[in-house]
Amino acid sequence: MSKICYITGKRPVKGNRILRRGQTKKSGGIGTHIIKRSPRKFRPNLQRICIVLPSGQIKRLWVSVKAIKAGKIVKAA
Repeated sequence: MSKICYITGKRPVKGNRILRRGQTKKSGGIGTHIIKRSPRKFRPNLQRICIVLPSGQIKRLWVSVKAIKAGKIVKAA
């Protein structure tokens, strides 16, 4: 199963790690330059917890921590 939040729909997104070299202009250099870009993924912080659905059913689902902290779900006892 893919790691997608049941409530918010958050999913992994693609990005880059950017490697820079050189001294910044602020520090008296000629500025930094991009040397390399490596692909990476930004993954959401998901937890698999038991929640009570609006229909009253109890299910174990992947939910992001942001949704849990915001109180968008009701945990099963």
